[in-house]
Amino acid sequence: MEDFQTIASFNYSHEIIVLKHILDQEGISYFFENEMTLSVAPFYSNALGGIKLKVHLNDFEKVQQILDRLNNNLTIV
Repeated sequence: MEDFQTIASFNYSHEIIVLKHILDQEGISYFFENEMTLSVAPFYSNALGGIKLKVHLNDFEKVQQILDRLNNNLTIV
């Protein structure tokens, strides 16, 4: 886990659903820190720093591009 680095954080568990699907499709190694805790107690989000997306250093740039695309162009059809 020491080769994983935080690339983004989210306040609520519903914000990561689409991103999880995309990362799985791309075969990217990742995990969400605090995901389970905040799904049970969402009001702890600020205290814990949110749900942190951690990715392997080899995938860091690719995930950053995915996040940029989602932030700029998220369209649900």
